[in-house]
Amino acid sequence: MTSEFDWVADAMNKTVPWVSTAGIEFSELERQRVVCSLRDVAEQRNHVGGPHAAVMFGLAETASGAVTLAAFTPLLDRATPLVTRSEIAYRKLALGDLTAEAVLGREIDEVRAELDGGTRPEFPVHCTIRDDEHNTTGEMTVYWTLRPNDS
Repeated sequence: MTSEFDWVADAMNKTVPWVSTAGIEFSELERQRVVCSLRDVAEQRNHVGGPHAAVMFGLAETASGAVTLAAFTPLLDRATPLVTRSEIAYRKLALGDLTAEAVLGREIDEVRAELDGGTRPEFPVHCTIRDDEHNTTGEMTVYWTLRPNDS
């Protein structure tokens, strides 16, 4: 992984303790797309041998946060990113290591214009969770907002 957004992985590890505790690794970092992964850990499995639903959720939510950071860093001196809600669908039993791909669901300029106009923008980040065999095991949309710091 070498890109102009390598700093995002470092920032996530330093500012969100769960990221480093869980062992999340970032493999692709772009302004509007992030891919990260998590190794299969026996202690984090569910009753049917796959990663617990909370692990899948946490990986995808982390990927969505990394996309938010990459896309909106220039705005973070005046707004704080916060999750407003999430929707997840578990599609197939996940086995082995997991990968989550997160893609920003709105244009950066649209979100910036709403913030500049005095409203609190909301935007989706669409996540796909895959297992070792590249099967889609879950799909999640995380809705974020940029809360103005003066509110």
